[in-house]
Amino acid sequence: MQDTGRFPDGLGEDNLHGGRLFARHASPLSIIILGSLLILALFDVAGGRPSTPMKRDFGAATLTIDTPTTLRNGEFFETRIDVRADADIEDAVVAFTPGLWRDMTINTTLPSPAEETFEKGLLRWSYGPVKRGDTLHVKIDGQINPPLFAGTSGSVLLYDGDRRLGKLPLSIRVFP
Repeated sequence: MQDTGRFPDGLGEDNLHGGRLFARHASPLSIIILGSLLILALFDVAGGRPSTPMKRDFGAATLTIDTPTTLRNGEFFETRIDVRADADIEDAVVAFTPGLWRDMTINTTLPSPAEETFEKGLLRWSYGPVKRGDTLHVKIDGQINPPLFAGTSGSVLLYDGDRRLGKLPLSIRVFP
């Protein structure tokens, strides 16, 4: 029996490296892709970081909305809406343009509105009177549905009964 060395028949030292630079090492492409994803996450390109609350003073009341403006598909989210009355409000109504909640599921609204209606192209939630100096706190829990891609936009409006106090535009980016 003849000693063939440490390689099987037909194979030799040249077959190990094949003349390629990275033949025995991991490709740097995987490190570049992973590093790019980490940098994108660091700069909040794909969401996950708390958003800055949006606030508008309408004279009779101040509307503050604290909601994520960048989300991923399927993600659960929380929106907090505060209405601080700077004058007596007979019937605080928080209204939404329907496009804002398109392809989203609203799981919980606390407190529940006294009345929910759809009038003049708006989803309207009526909470009743809010005395000057008091604040109405509304918490909304929702989820992004799979068909929603790229994002949605609309407005949150504040009414005293049928009298519009103000409007705050809102855009939400959605990534896969």
